[in-house]
Amino acid sequence: MSDKPSVLFVCVHNAGRSQMAAGWLRHLAGDTVEVRSAGSAPAETINPAAVEAMAEVGIDITDQRPKRLEWETAESSDVIITMGCGDACPIFPGKRYEDWRLDDPAGQGVDAVRPIRDDIKTRIEALLADLIPAP
Repeated sequence: MSDKPSVLFVCVHNAGRSQMAAGWLRHLAGDTVEVRSAGSAPAETINPAAVEAMAEVGIDITDQRPKRLEWETAESSDVIITMGCGDACPIFPGKRYEDWRLDDPAGQGVDAVRPIRDDIKTRIEALLADLIPAP
């Protein structure tokens, strides 16, 4: 891992879970971590309930767009966190992988998305503590 680790969040549509995780990591890590997200079958737009849930905690993800998972992006990432993308996620030897089992916010209202958002924040805090230990 380089001085600035890169983390790739992958879910199917890159519209909810992975976008919220990327938003949390950008917010909590600042420029100490390179944040990436992608999907195996990207949606057209980000889930509006995910956008609203993140806005409630002061994180704006409206400038993000779902992106297709590219082989090169995965290969050049230090940590790959999957969120329900199944067999579509590539496996590279020597990478750190985590599979976060989270409810899918697709088609859910903001009330259902809030607990997913909060679960993701807890996981991001633990990941960040491991990636960037306190001095």
